[in-house]
Amino acid sequence: MKTEFSLVQLADPRIKEANDIFRSCVHCGFCTATCPTFVLLGDERDSPRGRIYLLKDMLEKGKPASITVARHIDRCLSCLSCMTTCPSGVHYMHLVDEGRARIEQTYKRPLADRLLREILARVLPNPRLFRLSLYGAWLARPFKGLLPGRLKGMVGMAPKAIPKASAVDKPQVFPAEGPRRLRVALLNGCAQPVLRPDINEATIRLLTRHGCEVVIAAGSGCCGALVHHMGREEEAKAKARANVRAWTREIEENGLDAVVINTSGCGTTVKDYGHMLRDDPELAQAAARIGAMTKDITELMAGIPLKVKPAARRPVVAYHAACSLQHGQQIREAPKQLLKDAGFEIREAAESHLCCGSAGTYNLLQPALATQLRDRKAANIEALGADMVAAGNLGCMVQISSGTDLPVVHTAELLDWATGGPEPKPLRR
Repeated sequence: MKTEFSLVQLADPRIKEANDIFRSCVHCGFCTATCPTFVLLGDERDSPRGRIYLLKDMLEKGKPASITVARHIDRCLSCLSCMTTCPSGVHYMHLVDEGRARIEQTYKRPLADRLLREILARVLPNPRLFRLSLYGAWLARPFKGLLPGRLKGMVGMAPKAIPKASAVDKPQVFPAEGPRRLRVALLNGCAQPVLRPDINEATIRLLTRHGCEVVIAAGSGCCGALVHHMGREEEAKAKARANVRAWTREIEENGLDAVVINTSGCGTTVKDYGHMLRDDPELAQAAARIGAMTKDITELMAGIPLKVKPAARRPVVAYHAACSLQHGQQIREAPKQLLKDAGFEIREAAESHLCCGSAGTYNLLQPALATQLRDRKAANIEALGADMVAAGNLGCMVQISSGTDLPVVHTAELLDWATGGPEPKPLRR
């Protein structure tokens, strides 16, 4: 793609990076076939190629984001399916992140939109506030029909029961069973301890059972992905710095072999910390080291022989490949192979490359499109005739659960169950 940035503009490292990404695009259009929003809407501006043109025009001319740019970038799920499809290696993720930051800086959204985004950015990354908000949503559920648009959807997505906080999510160390194979830090996250604390519990049991000492490092918490994808760059960097400092301190004091993440949306962001903090003189090198040593739970377990317990029969599992895992981290076979090794029959739905519509806060900010994608995903899953759904990302689990009666569980919960842990709670119904 031809660009026309001036030498003055190219002196800005961020513009130079964007220019290099623009110039790697060859207009082939392969990305349009796998872009969920283009598949639904058929609008070129709602495809990666169209969004690239919009961002190029905005950055080249150095002008504020327009309502058109904001609308079509907001509709992007950041599923990164386009990066898997692209034959030219266009790094769309970094480009759309830069676009979102520019929109946040230069475009004034309508008041209702600003308020909603502010609430999401403040509440969701904070487990205490998030838990309180869920109680509020639970109380508001009977009056859901009286609420406006997106507030109605937010209340409707709140769980009917709110689990108790788990003791495992406090800073502490869980010793390995038997000889220690590895020492790893687990990111306990922000939304997951509130909505599904049993996932972290299962992950810790799975890791310690297989010889891993697990540490919940003091000072670690939200990865920053949620605010990062809303263009709130400084807030995202602050959360990244907190995690980098916490894990670096653990490396220096006691050593770490890996940072393990069981929410693939978080994993994609943490693996990119080196890029996010590339301009930080204090932490750039440490952030790159943390990103390099970060592994999804299935990525780590793929290198450890499973201690599978005999069972008469394992349920048939519909495996949902989270976009952040299959596209963001390029991890496709490890989760399925682990489940097969654990004795489960695995089935994968048609259109498995398409997003379920969760995408962080997307299902709250773009509910109409998210619902279409969810219903499409749920129909493809239910056509498999499986007993349950397995996924490696909390957001996908919540989204899919709202569109099907099949129990939805985390891959780590099934692996924990197959190797001696309790039956996952969603299967006990």
